[in-house]
Amino acid sequence: MRGKSMFHLRADLVESIVAHARRDYPRKVCGQLLGLEGASPERYVPMANADDPAVQAYSWRFDPTEQLEVHRQALARGEVSLAAVHSHSRVPLRPMTDSGLPEAYPSPKDIEFMTLQPDIHFVIVALKGRDDTEPEVRSFCLTEAGEVAEDTLRVE
Repeated sequence: MRGKSMFHLRADLVESIVAHARRDYPRKVCGQLLGLEGASPERYVPMANADDPAVQAYSWRFDPTEQLEVHRQALARGEVSLAAVHSHSRVPLRPMTDSGLPEAYPSPKDIEFMTLQPDIHFVIVALKGRDDTEPEVRSFCLTEAGEVAEDTLRVE
């Protein structure tokens, strides 16, 4: 796709993503950031975590039918998916990241998903708890070589 890049997000979109993650904590949440191709996202569409409810605290996936409908509606508005969004939640079932990487960093499963849509960004919000006042929000993309690169995220 590309190397490290700048990704602009409006503050109200970040607030919507964080609110979604807090509302469903400790389950992982997911959604799409949509907008005009080549532009910054204009809206966040929260989506249902379609993974098995027993594993939603540490796993997520889009429902294919819902994802198709979101894309159809986006196309009707002249929009495209600019980023896939999901949350990471600190729950007892999942040990602390021991790799030295930040909590809001793509897991091996996330990276596998990223290879399916290498031309979009992947935004991750990490919460330590429902009332976390300092959520970690980061954006990533894949390089041409298929490596994870963190975007410079600019919230305006």
